[in-house]
Amino acid sequence: MIPTEKECYDLMDQYRMLDNIRDHSIVVAEVVRAISYGLATSGVQLSVDKAVAGALLHDIAKTQCLQAGGDHAALGREICLQHHLDEIADIVAEHIWLRSYSVDGVYPEKEIVYYADKRVLHTSVVSLEERMHDIIDRYGRNDYRLTQLVRMNFNICREIERKLFKKLDFRPEQLADVVVVSD
Repeated sequence: MIPTEKECYDLMDQYRMLDNIRDHSIVVAEVVRAISYGLATSGVQLSVDKAVAGALLHDIAKTQCLQAGGDHAALGREICLQHHLDEIADIVAEHIWLRSYSVDGVYPEKEIVYYADKRVLHTSVVSLEERMHDIIDRYGRNDYRLTQLVRMNFNICREIERKLFKKLDFRPEQLADVVVVSD
C-alpha cells in the first residue's frame, strides 16, 4: 500500500519524529516531487505518490535510533512493513545506501529518494559536494575507511544525478529554485 501524505504525517506523529527530522523529510519530499513531476512530464513511468511517500517516511525511525541506537534505514523498513506499506519499505531501507541501481533508462522511485536525501542538508537544498562534506564532517570522525565509503556512495549518487537530469528540463544547480517548500 502507498500511504497518503496525511497518513505519512500521522505516522510521523505516531513515531514522535523530532521537528528537525520532520522538516528535513518534508524538504526531501518536495525535492522528490519536483524531480518526479519533471521525469513524468518527460515521459518516464513512475509513481509520484509512491516517491513522495517514501521521502516523507525515509527517516521515520531516525528519532528512535538517535535515542536507542540502531540502523534507522533498516528499522524504518520494518516500521513500513508493520504498517503494510510494502511498496515503500525498500525506498526507506535504501535511502542511505542503494543495494542496486540502474545506469540505463530505468528510474525507480528509490533512486529519486536516495538522490533527494543527498541534496538536502537539514532543510536547505545544497550541492552533492556540500552534502558529502557535511556527512564526512559529522560521521567520518577522522575514519579513513568510513570517509572512503561516503565518497564511494556519493560517486553513485553523481551517476544517478547524471541519469536523472538527462530527462529533466532544469540542471542540478537549479534544483533549489525549482523546489517549492511551504511554511
